[in-house]
Amino acid sequence: MSEHPHDLNSTPPTLVESVLAEASSGSVQEPFVRSLDALGVWRVTLEERVRDLVRFLREQGLLDEGAGDLLDSLRQRLASEKLVVAFVAEFSRGKSELINAIFFADAGRRIMPASPGRTTMCPVELGWDPEDPPGLSLLPIETRLDGASLAELRGQPRLWHRQSIDVSDPASFAHALNAVKGVRAATVDEARQLGFWDDEQPADNPPMLDDGQVEIPLWRHAVINVPHPLLKRGLVVLDTPGLNAIGAEPELTVGLLPSAHVVVFVLGADTGVTKSDLEIWRDHLASQSLTRYVVLNKIDALVDPLSSTEENEAQITQQCVQVSRTLEMPMGRVFPLSARQALEARVEGNAQLLADSRLLALEQALAQELLPQRRAVFEQLTLEALAVVQQQTSRNLTDLRRHLTEQLHELRGLRGRNSGKVALMLQRVGAETVEFERCTTQIQALRTVHSRTLRSVLNGVSGEPLRALVDGMVRSIRESFLKLGARRSFVQLFADLRLALDTAQKDAQDLRDLLAGSFARLNAEYGFSLATPSAPELSRFRDDLALIERNYVQYLGLSQAMRLAQPRFLEQFRRMLMSRLRVVFESAASEIELWSRTTSAQVDAQLRERRKAFKRRRESLERIRMAASDLEARLLEIEAQDQRLASIEVRLHALFERSRRAATRHEMGLASDFGLFQSPPPAALPAPTATSA
Repeated sequence: MSEHPHDLNSTPPTLVESVLAEASSGSVQEPFVRSLDALGVWRVTLEERVRDLVRFLREQGLLDEGAGDLLDSLRQRLASEKLVVAFVAEFSRGKSELINAIFFADAGRRIMPASPGRTTMCPVELGWDPEDPPGLSLLPIETRLDGASLAELRGQPRLWHRQSIDVSDPASFAHALNAVKGVRAATVDEARQLGFWDDEQPADNPPMLDDGQVEIPLWRHAVINVPHPLLKRGLVVLDTPGLNAIGAEPELTVGLLPSAHVVVFVLGADTGVTKSDLEIWRDHLASQSLTRYVVLNKIDALVDPLSSTEENEAQITQQCVQVSRTLEMPMGRVFPLSARQALEARVEGNAQLLADSRLLALEQALAQELLPQRRAVFEQLTLEALAVVQQQTSRNLTDLRRHLTEQLHELRGLRGRNSGKVALMLQRVGAETVEFERCTTQIQALRTVHSRTLRSVLNGVSGEPLRALVDGMVRSIRESFLKLGARRSFVQLFADLRLALDTAQKDAQDLRDLLAGSFARLNAEYGFSLATPSAPELSRFRDDLALIERNYVQYLGLSQAMRLAQPRFLEQFRRMLMSRLRVVFESAASEIELWSRTTSAQVDAQLRERRKAFKRRRESLERIRMAASDLEARLLEIEAQDQRLASIEVRLHALFERSRRAATRHEMGLASDFGLFQSPPPAALPAPTATSA
């Protein structure tokens, strides 16, 4: 350990592998860290409750394929959903230092490179994927020439340069991350091809070196995979280079930032909003759909030792007011702070210095505004899935117990009867079986119509129509004079996309009505208890489209006409837009398919159970015909089965309620401790009702 208490590069015994709950016992509180950890614990607890429910349903043979897929999909989302926080700033605003102060102070030193001048030369993405070992993956800048998007290149590991990271050694860890500062010399022609030189905007070009070359970044993108406790909870931190520089990664501005859940824009308190800061804000962050916070960093530079505390405070307040007016942001979203003081305070455990840094106000805002929104999404998804599965399993159990009751009534009627009566009952069971098997013709016809109709519904939200609509928009932009029709073409594209979703919604409802009619006939004629759940609700995907439209329309104004005239930027814009839209439409298609499987799987399940019931009845009667003593044994056996099903019903009800309580945080005693779930719970879903078909 360093002898100097202010040495931020001293090496502690361990890295950030300690559980963050321990931070609550320290003198330096971390609201966002602890609240994010609480959210992660809540998600893990909820996923465990759902897993217990799935295990019990499978053990009892009550989980059909559709319901299993629905709950498995929910568990995967709970386990793998990411929360993306992007930090944006011009150079030398203290952005990396702020990331160190919020997320990596427990390492006892700076992890992200933070020194005067330009440090982050490429977008840096910090996260954790347990499938990969800890390490730093770097994508060479030359991959820009191929035209492939970052999403496509993620699946090509051979193109990435990988460096291992020793997470047990913070000094080694920090040293490895210095690679993101890498630069190299390039000719002007090469810089022009890579997008770092523009003959029409010479003021933004990098300075020439003595040999006539220019300096460009060595890497296009960096991914840091490290098992930090917060990153294990699903946090992804995006550290961006200056966005207004010539050659800024187009995918960053039109891909990564619009997909972030929250953006933190960092300014210098000593400079306020500079011209370049304002350009970044207007060009990339002004969209109202982004959850944005503004940090006025380095307030310690405004403190004049010759002025009074009141005068220094008034100067900081005045800067905040000016920033609020310039960026048209509420004062409550502007946070003056000192990231350097905050990091120093947390390394030393100095609570007073941390209070002076004012970082806690920003962390508290992130904890109380952002995290409850994410929790509400998971809660609603969970409650909806539980309602569907409980409705189906309850009907299945009711159907099973009904068959047992019929058998009990039938067998009790055999007491004291002769073998002739048993033979007649065997004949009746045979006749009922033959009659029941006639339903297979109707079921097969239903499956054929169902499959054909489902394909038609899914075709409307498939990749080909989507690609055709996007390509049509791009053609229209290319053909427009000075790209003045770009916004109109973009708006028309989203009108067409909304129409496609509306058509899919109507077609799905038509399919639901078709199934409801067929289920009603099967129930009436063959004694099924098939239910038809409501058609999938696609309105949330319209909301996703609206969000994408608001995020991207800022790139289509008059101020962006020059950029749109660049084929490379327009192609990158198309790729990023297509990538975002594909996620929306594939998710909509998946939801329709999942609903279809869940709805139709009950036919197979009930068909299978009815056949088993007929088989058991025949076997029971055969045994009784052979030996009268078997009658009473069989009666006891069926009564025991009914009692077992009754106990399963009780247990299932308890498991469903346990999962609901976990989803609605009634089991989360730590919520109040972490100050997390402050918003009121969403309205309770109505109790599941079976739509009798």
